[in-house]
Amino acid sequence: MATKTYPAQEKLERRILHGLACEWEAMRNTLEPAFQNLLRKPLFSLRDLKTIWGYWSKDRKEICLSRSLVFNYPWDSVRDVLYHEMAHQLSVQVLGDSQSPPHGPYFKKACNLLHIQPMTSARYVPLHDRLLRASASNRDRIMIRVKKLLALAGSNNRHEAQIAMMKAHQLIAKYNITLLEKDGNRNFVSIFVGKSALRHPRENYFLANLLCDYYFVQGLWVSAYVLEKGKMGRVLEISGTPENIAIAGYVHDFIQQYISGQWLAYNKKKRLNRYRRTDFAVGVIEGFRRKLKSQMNNTSRSRPDSRLALIKRPDPLLEQYFAYRYPHTVTVKKSASSVDKAVLRDGKKIGTKMVIAKAITEKESTKIRYLNYFPSSSKD
Repeated sequence: MATKTYPAQEKLERRILHGLACEWEAMRNTLEPAFQNLLRKPLFSLRDLKTIWGYWSKDRKEICLSRSLVFNYPWDSVRDVLYHEMAHQLSVQVLGDSQSPPHGPYFKKACNLLHIQPMTSARYVPLHDRLLRASASNRDRIMIRVKKLLALAGSNNRHEAQIAMMKAHQLIAKYNITLLEKDGNRNFVSIFVGKSALRHPRENYFLANLLCDYYFVQGLWVSAYVLEKGKMGRVLEISGTPENIAIAGYVHDFIQQYISGQWLAYNKKKRLNRYRRTDFAVGVIEGFRRKLKSQMNNTSRSRPDSRLALIKRPDPLLEQYFAYRYPHTVTVKKSASSVDKAVLRDGKKIGTKMVIAKAITEKESTKIRYLNYFPSSSKD
C-alpha cells in the first residue's frame, strides 16, 4: 500500500532526489574516465522500505533509498548508503559482475574504485549508528572520564573549571598516545561537522585547523549537497576513531555556540557587520588555541618525562585511512581582505577565557549531540 504524501513532503522528496543525483554525479567524476563512461546515471527513488536502507535494481537501473533513512538521519549517513548502492551498480555495469555473491570480490573491487569502506554485512548499518555502537563499547572507560571532567568544567568556580578542562585534555592525549604505543588495530570513521553551505566564513577554517591540531582527527572540506539551496556546496568532514570523532565534534559545536553567545553580548550596542563578526570569531579561536598551547607547554615543563609532550604525534594508521579515502587533495590558502585588529584582539582575550564544558541543562544538551555517543555512566 502506497504512503500518502502531501505537497510539502513531495517538494522535499524532489529536492532530496536531486541531491542524491548530484552526489552520485560528484562521486562518478572521481573515477577514471574509462569507468565514468561505462557507469550510467540511474533512476533515483524513495520508498517505505521495512528491512533495508536501500538497494540497487539491475533490471530497473534504479537506486532506491528508504524514506526512514533520508528523513531521520544526517546527510552523511544518507550519502554513505548511496555510495554503498553505487558500488553495487558499479560492480555490475562496469566490472561485469553477474553471478557472484552480493558482497563478493566484484563488490569489494568497486568499493576500492570509489575509495569507500567495503561494508559487507548482510544487514547494513548507517554511518551514525555504527559510530554510536563503536563508542558505546566497554573499552571507552577513559573517554567516560573525559565526559565527567567536561561536566565539572561547567563549574561556576573558574579555577576548578580550568583544572577540569586541562585534565580532560590530558586524558585525551594519554588515551591516544597509549593507542599509538600499542600500535593495535583501530577503527576509523568519517562524519560531517557543521553545515553544508555554498560559502563558509573564514572562522570555520580556523576552527577546522584547531580540531586537527589538538583533537586527533584529520579534516577535509568535501563537496556535499546543500538541501536548502538545491546545489552542491562544501562541508567539513573529520576522520578519526569514533571516540576522537565524538570529542572533536562536540568541541566544534561548543565553540560555535560560545562564539555566537559572546558575539551577541559584544556587539549589543556596536552594530558591527558580518565581517567584524568573523574577526571576533577568529580571535576567539586563536585565543583558545594559545591557551591550549600554553597548557601543553606547562605540562611538558612540569613533567619532562611525560608522554603528553607527544600530543601532536601523527597516527600512521589514520593517515593511511585518510589517504585511501581521499587519494587526491588540494591545499588552498585564503587571506582576509581586511581585518579590524581591535575586534580581533578583543576576541582573543575572550578566547583565552573559554572553557570547554559539557552542557549541563537538558535544553543545552539537545543542541550539542556528539558526547551523547558515549555511555552516560560507568564504574571507574
